[in-house]
Amino acid sequence: MIDTYPLLEKIKFPSLRRQALKTLQINLGYLCNQQCLHCHVNASPQRKEIMDKTTINQLLDFIDRCNEDGSNLNLVDLTGGAPELNPHFKILVEEISKRKIAIMDRCNLTVLLEKGQEYLAEFLAEKNVQITASLPCYETDNVDKQRGKGVFETSIEALQKLNGLGYGVPGSDLILNLVFNPQGPSLPPEQSELERTYKQHLKDEWGVEFNHLFTLSNMPIKRFGSTLVSKNQFEDYMQLLQENYLEQNLQSVMCLDLISVDWLGYVYDCDFNQMLGMPVSDKSNKPNKTHISDLAPALLVEREIQVAGHCYGCTAGQGSSCGGALA
Repeated sequence: MIDTYPLLEKIKFPSLRRQALKTLQINLGYLCNQQCLHCHVNASPQRKEIMDKTTINQLLDFIDRCNEDGSNLNLVDLTGGAPELNPHFKILVEEISKRKIAIMDRCNLTVLLEKGQEYLAEFLAEKNVQITASLPCYETDNVDKQRGKGVFETSIEALQKLNGLGYGVPGSDLILNLVFNPQGPSLPPEQSELERTYKQHLKDEWGVEFNHLFTLSNMPIKRFGSTLVSKNQFEDYMQLLQENYLEQNLQSVMCLDLISVDWLGYVYDCDFNQMLGMPVSDKSNKPNKTHISDLAPALLVEREIQVAGHCYGCTAGQGSSCGGALA
């Protein structure tokens, strides 16, 4: 696989400084039951990296320190790979739930129907876990092309199961959001208009309902970045992102009040920086490999955020973050 970081490191991006921590994003491992073309994590069924129980306990200790410090931490964002394939997933969700902090599960949908995961959808509903589910199109061929044969059909079955539990249904407090990624090196369309199209099509064709659609740009790193380079599309895509940069998007990017923790417990400014091996800054604003067990939440404020060329992916056009379009 081609490493795009040396190319991205040469591209200048405006400086950013961290605000008070609100979201703790935890990557529970790179193991996944899918192997999607756009995956910035390079997740697959062959990956062996999985967060262990010791690291999970260290994360729970960090959450407790946040509470003791009067932190604004109000969301734990669980991601992967498929985070649900971590054998400690259920315990982690239960422990966070006891601490009265909102939980988001970044779910690929098909994992809900995997053998051994039959309990999962009901468990998520019981714990009132928000589900953010990737569905890159509302048409079978496009989804299967990007994610694998039969994935769309299984995804629809999973969505129908979630709807049956109350997820995404009007009047329910069980939140189900979907995520759209472009098929190739292009910017996503306008979010609200695409959301209306998704809602109408999925409801009419499959009886599926959901709360909101988030549109995200593809990041030029890992599997997607390598594909761009191999097709001689990397420079054109980076030019597209830079030409569509909007300064106002800097005020809403996720890294301002989020940290991302990898499967070993090391801390990054975002999930993308994690994949590029760019750790958070220390008090002298130099990148420094920092473990969650050594991190004081309050000391993060005003430190420089590590940036490179891929950051244009979050600030181009509508912009995109963990919660979808910014503009």
